[in-house]
Amino acid sequence: MTLTGSCLCGAIRYEIIGPVGPALNCHCSMCRKATGAAFRTRVSVPAKDFVWISGYELLTRYRSSQDQERSFCRVCGSTLVTFYENDRDILKLALGTLDDDPGARAECHVFVGSKAPWFEITDNLPQFDSWPNDAARFGIHDRKSSL
Repeated sequence: MTLTGSCLCGAIRYEIIGPVGPALNCHCSMCRKATGAAFRTRVSVPAKDFVWISGYELLTRYRSSQDQERSFCRVCGSTLVTFYENDRDILKLALGTLDDDPGARAECHVFVGSKAPWFEITDNLPQFDSWPNDAARFGIHDRKSSL
């Protein structure tokens, strides 16, 4: 399976060779502010399977916490990949930047304890106020790294 994706302006393009997953919806305040939306749907991607095709020089990183850097396009502002210092083998990709269907679907909502008060979750996915006890199942390998 090969997947492609890009930022809003199309200047930054990437490719993923291989399966992705799992995916989740994160309602933490950092994800809400980074995306400007009620939550960020993200998917785990093995770093070895991710390649920047074009526009890498336009990628800007922002350290949003001690061991986490979020990346975005400096032209259009699209949120792309989050990098984790304590788990360099996995990237967290903003699912909305994919051009193709990855086959992965969100499996849960995390940090609903700090979700936007104006947003109502109406699906039947599991909801967790913070981290689920079986976090690794949802692609969360370290409680500190995946905010």
